[in-house]
Amino acid sequence: MSDPDAYDLTQPVPGPQARKLLSSILANGIVTIAPHAKAAASDDGRAEVDIWNVLRWGHIFEPGEWNEAWSQWRYRFHTARFCAVVAFEEISSCVVVTFWEKKGGR
Repeated sequence: MSDPDAYDLTQPVPGPQARKLLSSILANGIVTIAPHAKAAASDDGRAEVDIWNVLRWGHIFEPGEWNEAWSQWRYRFHTARFCAVVAFEEISSCVVVTFWEKKGGR
């Protein structure tokens, strides 16, 4: 399942495929950064560019998590210093739900 158009977003997407899907969306789709994610970054003294860097370079280490309130799978993308949580709304769009700087990340 390497073609992002073949992903069933009603089911959890394995980490490597979620990474490919996010890369495809970054190149050709729509990324929305939720106000909560922007506020969380700002609260940590970080800028929106830090969120974009996690989206570009982050890795997934945990399986997707189901969010019952929003009826969506969410994926944590990590760099050494930060984490961004992404929900795929469609195969061509996603939303960054939240963001944080890891403890000891500096």
